[in-house]
Formats: sequence, structure tokens, C-alpha cells
Amino acid sequence: MTSTARKAPWILARSAQMAIAVAAVADAFRAAAVRDHYLHHTDASLHKSGFISMIFGYLMTLAIVLFLVWLARSRRNAQELSPRASLPSRGWTIGAWFIPVVNLFIPRQIVLDIGRASSASWEQKRGTTLVNLWWVAWITHAVVLVVGGQVAPGSIAFLVVAEASMIAAAVLMGLVIERITALQISALGATVPVAPLAQA
Repeated sequence: MTSTARKAPWILARSAQMAIAVAAVADAFRAAAVRDHYLHHTDASLHKSGFISMIFGYLMTLAIVLFLVWLARSRRNAQELSPRASLPSRGWTIGAWFIPVVNLFIPRQIVLDIGRASSASWEQKRGTTLVNLWWVAWITHAVVLVVGGQVAPGSIAFLVVAEASMIAAAVLMGLVIERITALQISALGATVPVAPLAQA
């Protein structure tokens, strides 16, 4: 039991949640700095926006890596817990996020499949709703960024909507990670409990 329990990705879950939260906050600063440079073309604004964008790039890369490592570990656990479940291969679990158009639909289904296979305690309506809300927030962020950049670059309205959806997506992603990890830890008989997320 001990060796199996160690497979529960609670450390990865916490690391991914923290990295995602920090990246989301950094994105808000990045967007504000880029808008400021768009409205006031100065060397200072260029340096500031470039520096913050670089930091955001590093943080976002770290968040993506940690999330995908957590997802791959969770998929492996789900397969062990439900050997007959129809789950994607490890390669497809990661690769689907990087294929244009495919990454608008398939990753959501992969997360749902992992959640369902993680435990009989997965509540279909609650779990699916949580994943769907996360996915809608994430897609909204991406769409608003593209449309805003084409229609009204520098618009404060687009900036607010884009960053609000980014923060919402980060919070919801953290909850999805929490839910699946908690189910797997319980199902695997882990001795290390998952602490609840801090209340805002």
C-alpha cells in the first residue's frame, strides 16, 4: 500500500496549483505593461513590458510543465485504478495540448476521462461542470486576447475581460487538480492527506 500511495501526485498537484496561480497574476501585470507601452511608446515602457513579459514566459512555461507532469501521473494512476477504462495514451495526453484546433476540444475530454477513472466517487454532474467551467474560462481568455488584439489593441475593456477570464481559469484549474488528486489519494489509500485550498 505504501508504494502505491506514493504514486498519488499530491506534491505535483500543490506545485502545479502554485505555479498556475503565480503565472495568472504575472499575466495581469504583463498585460497592463504591454498596454501601457502601446499607449505610451517610450524606452522605459518598452523595457518594462519586455522584462515583465520575459518573467511571465518563464512562469507560464513552469506552470505548463508542472501541470502536464501532474496530468500524466494522474492518467497513470487512473489507469491503475480503472484498468478497463478507456484512457488516452501518455503521449496523446500530453501531445493533444499542442496540436492546433485539436487543443480546443480534446484536452477537456482527457481531463474528464481521467477524473471519471480516478474513483467511483467522481460525481458526474459536479465533476463535469467544474471541468466545463474551467475550459470555458480558458477558451474565453484565448478568444478575447485574439479578438481584442485585432479589433481594439490597448482597449481596457478587452484587457479586463481577458485577465478576469485568465484568473477564473487559473482558480478553476486549481480546483480541478484538487478534485482529481483528492479522489486518487483516497482511492490509492494514501497516508498523506491533501490539505484544502486556502479560502479567498
